[in-house]
Amino acid sequence: MNKIVVISLASVFAAGVAGYTLAGPDRVAFPSGYAERFVLYNTVDRPDRKTIRFMYVSPETHTKAKAGEPAPDGTILIMEDHRAKLDASGSAELGPDGRLVPTDQITNIFVMEKRAGWGDAYPPEVRNGDWDYAHYLPDGAPKADAKFDGCFSCHRNRTGRDFNFTYTKYLMDREGK
Repeated sequence: MNKIVVISLASVFAAGVAGYTLAGPDRVAFPSGYAERFVLYNTVDRPDRKTIRFMYVSPETHTKAKAGEPAPDGTILIMEDHRAKLDASGSAELGPDGRLVPTDQITNIFVMEKRAGWGDAYPPEVRNGDWDYAHYLPDGAPKADAKFDGCFSCHRNRTGRDFNFTYTKYLMDREGK
């Protein structure tokens, strides 16, 4: 009897690690009103996807964060995807600055949040510090079929930048480092 329970629990744990079942809206809540409350610190053109990514950071972090230091506990970073404006041929239009022209149509909202101890739920080969991830639809509803393996594997290569791409770079540029 005990053997069966142990095997069963081990199977459940292994299945959870393989699919990163902890990631998602159960741990990383949708930050309502972020577009008004958070700091928009960058936009990134993705011509390959005909998308412009709006990058937001929680205001508390923005006042405390320093280049070269890990983001403070409680940091929330948001990547909000907007469709690019298309011309009659379906090509993405460029503005006078040579950048993609965003529309108001939001397609995805990706949230990463950092909380002390969250990384302990993942094995070392997967862990991104104490960061966790969620994927939301434009109305704030969780994306039901969201997969987070890509979040963990992609951000993993940014170990030296606290597992993020744009905010650490923004801080370095802001502070001239």
